[in-house]
Amino acid sequence: MSFLESWAVFLIPIIVGTLAQGVKFTLYSLKHGWNPHYALTHGHMPSAHTAFITSLVTSVAWYEGLDSGAFAVSIILAIIVIDDAVRLRMYMGDQGRYLNMLIRQLEVNEEKFPRLKERIGHRINEVIAGALFGFFFSLLFAYFWPF
Repeated sequence: MSFLESWAVFLIPIIVGTLAQGVKFTLYSLKHGWNPHYALTHGHMPSAHTAFITSLVTSVAWYEGLDSGAFAVSIILAIIVIDDAVRLRMYMGDQGRYLNMLIRQLEVNEEKFPRLKERIGHRINEVIAGALFGFFFSLLFAYFWPF
C-alpha cells in the first residue's frame, strides 16, 4: 500500500473542501467582481464546511466501513459542524442585525461602533449543496484513488 492509499481517508476531505472553497470563490467573484479577499469568505454557495465534513463521513464510510467507531465519530462531528454552519451562525447574524439597529436608533458614532456583519451563516440550500458536493466528489475520488 502506497502513502497516498493509506492517507486517502485524510486527504480526500482536504481536497474536496479546497475544491468547494474554490467553487464558492468563483461563484462569488462572478456575482460581485474579482477580489482575492473573497477566497476566505464565510457563508454563500456551497458550504465548504459542510462539503468538507460530508467528505470526511463519506471517506470514513468508504475506507473504514459503516460499522466502525471512526464512522460513528465522524457522524457526530458532522452534526456539530453542520449545526454550527446553519443555526449558530444564523443567531450571530441576528445579533449583529439587532446591534446595528440599536446603533442607528441611538444615533451613536458609527466610526466608534462600526457596522457588524449580519450574514455570517449559511442558508439551508447552501448547506445542502455543500453536502451533495462533498458526498459525490468524495465517492468520485475514492473510486479513482490513487489518481
